[in-house]
Amino acid sequence: MKTSNIHDVQELKNTIIPDRFVRDLHERPLLPTFSNNNILNQVPIIDLAKINDGDLSEIANLAVACQDWGFFQVINHGIGEKLLDNIENKAMEFFMLPLQEKQKYEMTPGAFQGYGQAFVFSDQQKLDWCNMFALGVDPPFIRNPNLWPTNPPNFSETIELYQSEIGKLCKKVLRYIAMSLNVRAEVFEEIFGENVQAIRMNYYPPCPRPDLVLGLSPHSDGSAITILHQKKDSSVGLQFLKENNWVSLQPVPNSLVVNIGDTIEVLTNGKYKSVEHRAVTNEVKDRLSIVTFYAPSYQVELGPMSEFVNQNNPVKYRYYNHGEYSRHYVSRKLQGKRTLEFAKLTTDAMA
Repeated sequence: MKTSNIHDVQELKNTIIPDRFVRDLHERPLLPTFSNNNILNQVPIIDLAKINDGDLSEIANLAVACQDWGFFQVINHGIGEKLLDNIENKAMEFFMLPLQEKQKYEMTPGAFQGYGQAFVFSDQQKLDWCNMFALGVDPPFIRNPNLWPTNPPNFSETIELYQSEIGKLCKKVLRYIAMSLNVRAEVFEEIFGENVQAIRMNYYPPCPRPDLVLGLSPHSDGSAITILHQKKDSSVGLQFLKENNWVSLQPVPNSLVVNIGDTIEVLTNGKYKSVEHRAVTNEVKDRLSIVTFYAPSYQVELGPMSEFVNQNNPVKYRYYNHGEYSRHYVSRKLQGKRTLEFAKLTTDAMA
């Protein structure tokens, strides 16, 4: 009999949280959401229009955002508000479908595409308070056509358009990140070859006991960069680790969130680090996030760039095949930054 990978939290109607979702004491979020308002107000906002116009001071701001934070919000990013509204609406329409309809696109155990929960590898593993729908987008061979829904209408077409625009934005942001590192703007595009791009939609229903659960377990991203769009009226749920404190990120209107992934950490030999992050839930409000992961070709060999290796900063990561790393990443549960140990020359913990 087929083992289902769907643990649909939208189907949980009572106020008793099933044990499978209740976190151990040391994993539970402290509620109300704890954040330092001074830090919260300092989360970098990067104006891409200024960089487009040649404002070198904004490139300097981007360098600080990447090196000191690993998370920042971009404004004037060029993605139209109508398209952002459309992808939000289509995603919500999908998550509101009856379970039997969503099950047509079920994520099989160990896979990362489809509807269900990724990174679940045992019946004892704690589950996140989240329903996910993920698709591989580029290159075409990573797509599974059977998982691209025909319901709701125009869902797949909206994803295609949205991902096309987000892909252009990813290329632009990576060029600006290269400029902030004082290397050639084209360097990442040349290293990456045929980029890999995937989308994941996360729906977090209200939770009667948000103090007991996590919406998404702590992790860093295996991508080069990740771009996150949050539905406008969602609860605040994204938190990232800053100076050993979990900081909640309050979205700026019409902005997108960008974070540095493991790949950029390796390429810059740790100058720009990926950041551990998670999601928490809310008792009365739901949350929708739409996440795009942008990474190098699976065929590429990666390691620290020579520009970032010297006597004062010796090489920290080995060379490896990115496809091998991607398989390693998706075959393990989310555990902080432990997946990055795959690439490290030393075995000290980074969780």
